[in-house]
Amino acid sequence: MKIVWSPLAIDMASEIAEYIAQDKPSAAEKWINTVFSKVDQLKSSPEIGRVVPEIRNDQFRKLIYGNYRIIYRIEKEQISILTIRHGKQILPIEEILA
Repeated sequence: MKIVWSPLAIDMASEIAEYIAQDKPSAAEKWINTVFSKVDQLKSSPEIGRVVPEIRNDQFRKLIYGNYRIIYRIEKEQISILTIRHGKQILPIEEILA
């Protein structure tokens, strides 16, 4: 399966990495590399993530990495990475389902 990143997910990953880099650039690099590594695991095991409770649809799942949720959708021929959010943030469902 191929993985497709939404513009929102790319923006969020960049924002988070920039925030982390303010204190420690090496930690930001490690964080972004680990995010991509975790997402890459979805190619062989797309259902490893838990169902997103706010949506309650088996297609919408999340991977947890530290304090962050990587939200994705399993589609017929691809996995779409929809957004990355801090676990304490409210998930704007309208952004994901649009």
